[in-house]
Amino acid sequence: MAGPVRKLVLASASPRRRALLGELGWSFEVRVAEVDETPRNGETPGAMALRLASAKAKAVADRMRREGECAGAVFLGADTVVVLGEAVLGKPRDRDDARRMLRTLAGREHTVLTAIALVGEECERSALESTQVTFRPLDDAAVDAYVATGEGDDKAGAYAIQGHGALLVERISGCYFNVVGLPLHRLSVLLDECGWNLSQQWRMEAMP
Repeated sequence: MAGPVRKLVLASASPRRRALLGELGWSFEVRVAEVDETPRNGETPGAMALRLASAKAKAVADRMRREGECAGAVFLGADTVVVLGEAVLGKPRDRDDARRMLRTLAGREHTVLTAIALVGEECERSALESTQVTFRPLDDAAVDAYVATGEGDDKAGAYAIQGHGALLVERISGCYFNVVGLPLHRLSVLLDECGWNLSQQWRMEAMP
């Protein structure tokens, strides 16, 4: 059986993921992972997200291991992609690219996939969460106004459901937090499997 989790390390620079963990009252560290996110030939969006989430967690784990800081730690990596039909919508290159993405998404249903990976000394788990999101119809003026907020500049699909982008969304089917970038229920289940059970997860002191 996996030993107790003594430290959680978020291998991500995402302020949304950091905020979600903070709202749970958990104690955690943030270490940014630098990995090549280039898609591989023939790789499905889900497989790519799982690969990158694991790569991020392992990159930070390896770095902290060399520094002698990883004892008892579990490293959390995550990767989110937006999929419309056969197209994967990553972060927009610029505002024009953001406008193109939003016009493509307008009035249609798309899929948000977030992969999470936990890497520890005695435990390694990963999972992929899927949520269906339907946008309301949008005219060019609405698209331009949203892009001008800058909210979607660094987001997959060029929008943030937890901000002004909530008004773009007609409905969702599945986990809301998955669309934000970190499916909390799925993470809780994986942490349970790694020795930090649900009753401990409610207590801030569970991770000193």
